[in-house]
Amino acid sequence: MTRSRIEGLLAAFPKLMNTGKQHTFVETESVRYVYQPLEKMYMVLITTKNSNILEDLETLRLFSRVIPEYCRVIDETDIQDHAFELIFAFDEVVALGYRESVNLAQIRTFTEMDSHEEKVFKAVRKSQEDETKATMRRKAKELQQMRRDAMRGNVRMGGSSRGFGAGMDGMKSDLPTQTLAPEPAKKKSIPTRSHGKAMKLGAKSKDVDSFVDKLISEGEQVRSGNMKSKKSDVAKTSVPTALTESVHIRVEEKLSVTAGRDGGLQNMLLGGMCLLRISDGQFGCIRMKVENNDNRGCQVQTHPNVDKKIFQAKGIVGLKSPDKPFPLKQDVGVLKWRLQTTDESLLPLTINCWPNENADGGCDVNIEYELQLEELELIDVTISIPVPSGVGAPNVADVDGDFKHDSRKNILEWSLPVIDANNSSGVMEFSIAGSPDDFFPINVSFHATKRSYTDLQVVDVEMAGDGSPVKYSTETALLVEKYEIV
Repeated sequence: MTRSRIEGLLAAFPKLMNTGKQHTFVETESVRYVYQPLEKMYMVLITTKNSNILEDLETLRLFSRVIPEYCRVIDETDIQDHAFELIFAFDEVVALGYRESVNLAQIRTFTEMDSHEEKVFKAVRKSQEDETKATMRRKAKELQQMRRDAMRGNVRMGGSSRGFGAGMDGMKSDLPTQTLAPEPAKKKSIPTRSHGKAMKLGAKSKDVDSFVDKLISEGEQVRSGNMKSKKSDVAKTSVPTALTESVHIRVEEKLSVTAGRDGGLQNMLLGGMCLLRISDGQFGCIRMKVENNDNRGCQVQTHPNVDKKIFQAKGIVGLKSPDKPFPLKQDVGVLKWRLQTTDESLLPLTINCWPNENADGGCDVNIEYELQLEELELIDVTISIPVPSGVGAPNVADVDGDFKHDSRKNILEWSLPVIDANNSSGVMEFSIAGSPDDFFPINVSFHATKRSYTDLQVVDVEMAGDGSPVKYSTETALLVEKYEIV
């Protein structure tokens, strides 16, 4: 069908349809319109007159159930905002003009396009990036030490060769400590070079954290506040190199939450992965004993090369071929799990914000947090509350923890170093000019390293052949991708 033909059929539909019916159809000489009202919109199927109308009605109902999956308000603006998602979902229902045998759950799965291979690839790439960064840090420290040694050597040479200055004019260009302008021999020119690049490197902190810090120290000055803010965005969950064994296991979970301001959980998605890294070939053929204490309904999957039957029966992670070793010196995903829910009781941390308009035309805001899963210890918790611009700083009357008003971003940041069972709830109260809608959406960030959300942990590692114990190290991280109260 040509575009003009489709546009002509759609333009004719409003003139032909009947009103007052929930499910109905109208026919012309060549086509049949099957339609259903959806609030302010209509869902319309255009078919040939010889199609099975019962099947068309069933297809129409499935299309109507797909739309609320992507659109909160079924109006023209919301439909246009989610046009691509709807097109992809519709394509799973009807392909080349024929209905596919799918249900709503299958459509969700197909459109998510969740790829385990992609996650493994990303994990491997992240491991390679981490190795590269470690090499860069090591090289930066070596470079710094070389420059320090060179600087010390130059200082000694300058002190002993001052008497030869008049007869060594031809070699002055080879000495890095000589100044561009000639000076009398009795002046100590070398110490006055303390503002040069070599001395500047030596004056920096003795511990160079990264290659980026090294470059910054050689170039433009950057305010330390900016550097701190960049570093604090990354949760420090890595195990120190001295404590990492030849068999290292990392359990990493990422949390995405959208909750309503009046209560209720719109969506919570938790994705987790257990990554194994073996740096010594003699431990390539191992098996891990896993304890899964989750009681919240997480779906756990094993890597295709892992023996699924023995994992389900005994909680042991091992390759299908016991004689085949795990890959060396790279992070290998052996387990992954997923939890998606709208059960508010499964939220690790609840945030309640109560803005009330006062007699002065402003708002008195009371915001509180509560740790629901008290077995967790949340670190570096930051609750970011938007505030109106151009009305000055909020007047904070009471706060548990610390706060900071960022006038440039119009954000009030409530910071708590730790939230755990001993510090499971807290309150902040402040007043500022504005209306209740000005204080949303609220964003929360934190991380946890003592245990995972699902409490899935490796309790033992042994050789696959003789069952002898293997020394191993573990690392756990629960990170927040999005935690929003809208």
